[in-house]
Amino acid sequence: MSRLIEGPDGRHRCAWAGTVEAFLPYHDTEWGYPVGDDIRLFEKLCLESFQSGLSWRTILDKRENFRAAFDGFDFNKMARYGPQDVERLLGNAGIVRHRGKIEAVINNAARAQELVAEAGSIAAFVWSFEPAPEELGEPQTQSTSPASVALSKALKKRGWKFVGPTTVFAFMQAMGLINDHAEGCAMREKAAEARRKFVKPV
Repeated sequence: MSRLIEGPDGRHRCAWAGTVEAFLPYHDTEWGYPVGDDIRLFEKLCLESFQSGLSWRTILDKRENFRAAFDGFDFNKMARYGPQDVERLLGNAGIVRHRGKIEAVINNAARAQELVAEAGSIAAFVWSFEPAPEELGEPQTQSTSPASVALSKALKKRGWKFVGPTTVFAFMQAMGLINDHAEGCAMREKAAEARRKFVKPV
């Protein structure tokens, strides 16, 4: 039970969900549930890139600011950003003002367009890297997997930036490519049921 806490409703949750107030609703309604929407997938890859070296709390607290600043993470719009947009974003105190990360996600928007042209959708591409259950250990005991390494390499080969294996593994956890809710967490079966009903994009 060391990876669990008791939630306000008396049911157990992953321990990390109790560390910050905003984490509980995110844990209960988003984290680990499968996503097939390209904008949401791209947004999460961007936010995980911004999180590199920072805490998820920092990013989650600023998520709405990021969405407003980056046109809702519409990669078709972001791909048209130029130097003036980089300067605009660097002046936005509501987001993480890191030139390298800002330029990386703008670059990744153009790469996302290319990926859609290649694979039909971002969803179809990333879900083709869904890990086999046997390559995963006990929930929340690893920060990478063979699948996250493979997806990271595939994205980097296509010119994506700030998408290392750890970043990609966190993306996979959050977007439901794996169910990493702790054993005994009330949301583990809920996420598992969502995964069973999910139709993988092709």
